[in-house]
Amino acid sequence: MTAAPNPGVGAGEAEAPVLRFRTYLVVTIAYWAFTVTDGAIHMLVVLHFHNLGYKPLEIAFLFLFYEVFGIITNGMGGWIASHLGLNRTMITGGFLQVFALAMLAVDPSWLSVPYVMTAMALSGIAKDLNKMSAKSSVKLLVTKDQDSKLFKLVAVLTGSKNALKGAGFFLGGLLLYLIGFRWALAALAGVLFLVYVYAAFALPARMGTAKAKAKFKEIFSKNRDINFLSAARFFLFGARDIWFVVGLPVFLSSVIGWNHAEIGSFLAVWVIGYGIVQASVPALLRKGDHGLGPDGASARNWAFGLALFPAAIAVALMMGYDPALTLIIGLLAFGVVFAVNSSVHSFLILWLSDRDKVAMNVGFYYMANAGGRLTGTVLSGLVYQTQGLVGCLWWSTGFVLCAAALSVLLPSHGQKSVKEAAE
Repeated sequence: MTAAPNPGVGAGEAEAPVLRFRTYLVVTIAYWAFTVTDGAIHMLVVLHFHNLGYKPLEIAFLFLFYEVFGIITNGMGGWIASHLGLNRTMITGGFLQVFALAMLAVDPSWLSVPYVMTAMALSGIAKDLNKMSAKSSVKLLVTKDQDSKLFKLVAVLTGSKNALKGAGFFLGGLLLYLIGFRWALAALAGVLFLVYVYAAFALPARMGTAKAKAKFKEIFSKNRDINFLSAARFFLFGARDIWFVVGLPVFLSSVIGWNHAEIGSFLAVWVIGYGIVQASVPALLRKGDHGLGPDGASARNWAFGLALFPAAIAVALMMGYDPALTLIIGLLAFGVVFAVNSSVHSFLILWLSDRDKVAMNVGFYYMANAGGRLTGTVLSGLVYQTQGLVGCLWWSTGFVLCAAALSVLLPSHGQKSVKEAAE
């Protein structure tokens, strides 16, 4: 197997930008395909096992290893990528997802709780290897002084990924309705296998390998700004998943009475819209960042604004407003502001990272992200079962406020410039 040459290495000045753009396209296409299966497998598992009579907390525990191994993978993945290259970690993640999908496409009698948790653990490893590799590679495809371009590329990659995850939610619900759990998973595995065979040949050799090999102990960041941003990310994504992962789809099914296809379609539209907004964030914030991209103040302000929305939805439900209408309007508003927050964070982790340590820093950052999702997933089942959806929303509000408080400690453009000058 012969990989493509490293973009910009050994190529003329006129060729390097073309090779970098080609690499960006290959990374994006592979990431898109993976993301569709990631959204679909979540919707398939949640709806299938809810239909079998599993309680919300039991469904949440099916994803426990998905999140636990995501934490481990993000920490280890950055270190491994710095030695072997981002192309290898990305391809490995793609084929692991194929295997995880195939594991679930077996005779239903095999689908014990430990078996499903193991398959989801492999899917979690796959997802975070893939995400860490894709996001880190973007930093390597722009020059040092192109912060505005970096913001745009990250926003497009992340926004399109989330839109396609929404498509995956819809596809999962639709396939479950049309052909059933087993055949849906088999079809997804087959398509993803073909995509990653192509990517294995097309990605540059040793892309993202660090010049100085990182030591294992360097997995845990010693950079103050990276640490605070990662902690804010933990609470931001915990806040979303506390009510989104288990509580919301179960509420829509058991309280409002929607069927699988309707739930999948609604969540798909939400995530697709969220992704479109995320990809548009550079244009939305252009007047305020003066071409420099967002900074710590941006993260702080948008986080405090986000906290208003889960609180408002909770109050509306407590006052007896129509739950379906409240959730539709509230989710749309929450999605827009959450998308801005997420896009700002995705830029900041690359903006604050040195090029040679980007894989390590992104891995650490997404380790915190996975920790937040794990906490949110478990709390989603536990809090929904004990306090209902309103309880999930109040917990979500508290988590967002924690993210906002941590963002106060992140640097502004001026503070980062002074720090770089001193170094």
